Amino acid sequence: MPTANKFSKLTPEICELAELCSANRIDTDLYSKYDVKRGLRDINGKGVLTGLTQISEIISSKTVDGKSVPCDGELYYRGINIIDLVNGFSERGEYDGFEEASYLLLFGKLPSSSELAAFKNILADYRNSLPKNFVRDVIMKAPSNDLMNNITRSVLTLFSYDHAANDTSVPNVLRQSLGLIAIFPMLAVYSYSAKKYYNDKGSLFIHRPQPNLSTAENILYMLRPDNSYSELEAKILDLALVLHAEHGGGNNSSFTTHVVTSSGTDTYAAIAAALSSLKGPKHGGANIKVVEMFSDIKRNIKDWNDDEAITDYIAKILHKEAFDGAGVIYGMGHAVYSISDPRAQIFKGYVEKLSEEKNKMAEFRLYTKVEKIAADLISKERRIYKGVSANIDFYSGFVYNMLKLPVELYTPLFAVARISGWSAHRIEELINAGKIIRPAYKAVQERRDYIPMSER
Repeated sequence: MPTANKFSKLTPEICELAELCSANRIDTDLYSKYDVKRGLRDINGKGVLTGLTQISEIISSKTVDGKSVPCDGELYYRGINIIDLVNGFSERGEYDGFEEASYLLLFGKLPSSSELAAFKNILADYRNSLPKNFVRDVIMKAPSNDLMNNITRSVLTLFSYDHAANDTSVPNVLRQSLGLIAIFPMLAVYSYSAKKYYNDKGSLFIHRPQPNLSTAENILYMLRPDNSYSELEAKILDLALVLHAEHGGGNNSSFTTHVVTSSGTDTYAAIAAALSSLKGPKHGGANIKVVEMFSDIKRNIKDWNDDEAITDYIAKILHKEAFDGAGVIYGMGHAVYSISDPRAQIFKGYVEKLSEEKNKMAEFRLYTKVEKIAADLISKERRIYKGVSANIDFYSGFVYNMLKLPVELYTPLFAVARISGWSAHRIEELINAGKIIRPAYKAVQERRDYIPMSER
């Protein structure tokens, strides 16, 4: 790891200048005065309509008697209900649901068995296409404690190895996208291996991906020293990838992909921007906060069956008296969903099965208790314009923990899944190319005269 230098040192002079920056805060009342939708959302949390998409759709309310009322959440990939998609590949008993979902997102249709087999072969070929010595010279050269930064740097470096990097024609962008979908698991796992060896002083082993294994299977195969995994582990990780692959064009990182793509930039820059968005704890890092919160709850509640004790402690967290003092019950609530998050509902059944296999049923029951109690408390104490329920982050961290996946890989795994959605959105923006995306901002700074230097 590079040693600290003057570049990374926070000096008193910088801190003093930062106070000048902070003094320029905008009066929050002005947002209401000018009817500005902060975060591109209205007071009910509904996003401002900024574009059209065929890739995915989120339903959180329905019109009844002319009024919008909350409903159980629904998620569609290319018009197909996510529940039907999951049931379809689950019945086959395969671990290639992510590959099927990726095909659907990219091409707008469900693949036949032969088309899916051909698609999987393409990905298998690309998994072995990393440039010679790339792992050593790029991933291992300057390992970071933040794997998302390592992955982003790797993606940007791939530009230098692509002789058609700036070609934004659909065939070329599709080639680049398929390559990134295939190698993202390796970028994530190898970045973790480098961090573990160089920064944590642990052991180093590099396992090559196997062409006959699915994306989910290869992640477990490459990550574990003995390459072993159970059928249920592969099935649930595959499901997690499917549920994280896409979530409407309005989520922060997919919107970022549209915005950056509209400028005409290259694929590697666009995906690096999406990765930078996903890295944010308000987007891709939420499940880590859930895991940390539950560790705190388990330390402070002796009897996990004591509903009263659980309620009291959750109330303390909500009142900023416990855990991190933020007053947030992590994993509860969503920017769009109200009554339920379909991804969490699907996941929950499989989480229970994995809990049984891993002898973690006591923890699973604690999760379900906290889910119910937190929803009730938040509804009573907070001004909620829509319902509040557990989102997928509430359970995904628990699943990754049972799979013995390192916490550092939680957000990178999100990226491994979401690269399919980002690629689909990038291609959609290109084939419907119009003006560069440029929203308006209302200037609220009063006009002032320039003061000569001698008079300041």
